Amino acid sequence: MIFEFDLEGIHLAARQILDSDPKKVILFYGEMGAGKTTLVKEIARTLGVEGATSSPTFSLVNEYHINPHEKLFHFDMYRLKNESEAYDMGMDEYLYSGHWCLIEWPEMIPNLIPEEHSAVRLSVLENGNRRLELANVG
Repeated sequence: MIFEFDLEGIHLAARQILDSDPKKVILFYGEMGAGKTTLVKEIARTLGVEGATSSPTFSLVNEYHINPHEKLFHFDMYRLKNESEAYDMGMDEYLYSGHWCLIEWPEMIPNLIPEEHSAVRLSVLENGNRRLELANVG
């Protein structure tokens, strides 16, 4: 699926992703400033996460409750020095937990990504809009 949106319509992009029946592990690719974190926050809100969400840039992962039985984990792998840091923090347990795992900068952990996942590629167009490409893998 390919979708174009402006930042005012980011809620539509989040809804489009969730309506496309994505895998519970979603990878977010894009340049710095493309809107990955903003989109992840909107997906969290659309799934039912209440309250403030923030980027886990320094903590690497933020955990949110959707309901008493479902969680969302938001990862930002940008500051990892190497893939073993993610492994040491128990990344594989998160990825195979059955909960939502939304991962920014997944290129930092290529060997830990489950075979079945969804990938979102964001790019900034000349007019400032975003181009979103979504693919299910595996």
